[in-house]
Amino acid sequence: MKLKINEVERFGPKIKSKKPIREAINTDEIRMVIGSWGAYNAANEKALGSSWLTLSDYTDWEDIEDELRKQGFDLEGEDEELFIQDVDGLPTLGEYESPQVVFETLYDSDVLNDTSAREAFDIFCEVRSWDDFKHMVDSHGANWIDYIYIYPGYDWDDLGREMFEQSYPELLKHDVIDNYFDFEAYGESFQYDTFEKYSNGIISIEY
Repeated sequence: MKLKINEVERFGPKIKSKKPIREAINTDEIRMVIGSWGAYNAANEKALGSSWLTLSDYTDWEDIEDELRKQGFDLEGEDEELFIQDVDGLPTLGEYESPQVVFETLYDSDVLNDTSAREAFDIFCEVRSWDDFKHMVDSHGANWIDYIYIYPGYDWDDLGREMFEQSYPELLKHDVIDNYFDFEAYGESFQYDTFEKYSNGIISIEY
């Protein structure tokens, strides 16, 4: 049975699943060190960037700018051009990814403050890139999660049986069907649609 990620708690006990949705949900905060190219190139006292900023502590980019000013950043002068100097809790980002864009994408997606959204994000990032995620959020906002389906604990054989049952429920009542039909290969065929394997099951991403 496929599970829409935002229905995890409501339908969790009814899932036909061999394992929990994840072996261990990532509870680490998403954190960032922000630097400025001006300070970096000048090799001054701010060259190592800000302190670690826990992104869920901030409600908008202006709050982060205020924190940077408290730490001595001159955002209207030398430190106007910012970059991500270090990051924790995120997939690999592009070398010149804007810290403001990253923060606002995460904030708009509810990943920073909603457990289900963070869980879906972690699974999504196992199989897709940051650019793919940003595209989802740019297209759907906080509703990006409505296009994510999780099959926890499933392998390709399980998915094949799930899909076969939807089309031919009566045939699965006969055990002999296993001698004639390759459910694993049938499940794997859906890789050409929207399905991908992650570490603890299968995810379907519908753009």
